[in-house]
Amino acid sequence: MADAHVQKKPDPCSFIIFGASGDLTHRLVIPALYNLAASNLLPEKFCVVGIARKGVMSGVEMSDSLKKGLREFATRPIDEAIVNRLFECVTSIEADPADPASFDAMKERLDKLETARGTGGNRLFYLATPPSAFLPISEQLGRTGMLQENGTWRRLVVEKPFGTDLASAKALNAALLKLVEEHQIYRIDHYLGKETVQNILVLRFANGMFEPIWNRNHIDHIQITVDEKLGVGHRGSFYDATGALRDMVPNHLFQLLSLVAMEPPARFDAHAVRSEKGEVLSAIQLQGEEEALNNSVRGQYCAGKVGDIEIEDYLKTADVKPDSTTETYAALKLTIDNWRWAGVPFYLRTGKALATKRTEIAIKFKQAPIGMFRGTSVDRLSQNFLIISTEPTEGIELQFNTKVPGPAIDIDGVEMKFRYKDYFKAEPSTGYETLIYDCMIGDNILFQRADGVEAGWQAVQPFFDAWKNAGGRGLQPYKPGSEGPEAANALLTRDGRTWRKFG
Repeated sequence: MADAHVQKKPDPCSFIIFGASGDLTHRLVIPALYNLAASNLLPEKFCVVGIARKGVMSGVEMSDSLKKGLREFATRPIDEAIVNRLFECVTSIEADPADPASFDAMKERLDKLETARGTGGNRLFYLATPPSAFLPISEQLGRTGMLQENGTWRRLVVEKPFGTDLASAKALNAALLKLVEEHQIYRIDHYLGKETVQNILVLRFANGMFEPIWNRNHIDHIQITVDEKLGVGHRGSFYDATGALRDMVPNHLFQLLSLVAMEPPARFDAHAVRSEKGEVLSAIQLQGEEEALNNSVRGQYCAGKVGDIEIEDYLKTADVKPDSTTETYAALKLTIDNWRWAGVPFYLRTGKALATKRTEIAIKFKQAPIGMFRGTSVDRLSQNFLIISTEPTEGIELQFNTKVPGPAIDIDGVEMKFRYKDYFKAEPSTGYETLIYDCMIGDNILFQRADGVEAGWQAVQPFFDAWKNAGGRGLQPYKPGSEGPEAANALLTRDGRTWRKFG
């Protein structure tokens, strides 16, 4: 993304939030809008409209609640002048899909508000709601004509999870695409708002040193890790119906995989980039049931500690079934069936209540022949890894071998590190700023298209089916504060490989 001073301002518009009283709006969306306002990247003519169910919250109450959320979750110091300017335009409207007439009233209110505010009829509808509300809300917006573009733009932002399996994702896509065109849907994933994730494209395609070796001839394997220190907490009901695989792999991990594995797009625009991302996800080799069990590990944490934090046994968590076989850890081995990646395994892992919160892609290059060093004290070389990290620190690291000073030929592995915070004086952000800004300017390069969503679900569906049929068989317990179940190590050791150690 370009610097703020050369970025264009979005068109005048209304920013309409369904789920305005919820956690996501308070914790991420409003702080991101404040940061955009502070960077002078909101339209001059702009209004925020919070949609609430009848009797839930008045306009003043909503404004006060969102201000309180901003002060709690702000990522940078608060400037009262900017707060006043942003919240002066916050309005509340009552609407509930269970009461269709409320959407007719909402349409009238919006029309009047837009005339008063001069927003020109451009509308961004943000569905910060549970997934079950995506379609009922969209259908009412479609029925009342609020999604029709008549010389204006109308955009629909849909949070994850987009579907719960391949069949539901296809059904949701089909239903939404009867109401809007594909270019109007923005399936948002906050991982793609992170600078380092966006930088994968730049690292690969703007540096001549990498692209020639970014293939099966030079890369041994790729590891993608998204570890979380926290347990399930108060989300027992949601999590027990979801699990680690469904919650993280088809969206977060596959977004990282598609960026690191895609072919170079013909040009840097949304259509070309999203086409290549969809292609590489479609090329993930589909596995049979036995193969899926053999190439996966699932675990469930028991009671223990992560640092000083006590973690209760997953099965004792509120709203979790006492005999639940839902996984809180998942590791997969995948292969991509195309010319570039034939024979290169991709190892993915994610879990809760683990030792460290981290997100990284580790690209392991093939070992150099060491014949020329025979007769010296060198018996093995350090591994060559390129590590792209978004948490705990955003940056890129390269591990390579060098000679240790002295008369003997001794070789040791060293690290060269680039950290964003050391080089760029970027203001702290929520990760949503870039995504919301892109929604307002109509750039959907960082958002999933229908074919990409379905390709992702298709690749993980065999694992869902295999695990469901296996029941509790194969579910591995693991201690909080560990690296996950021991069986996850075996997934790599049987191939003569190991997970990259952190730190």
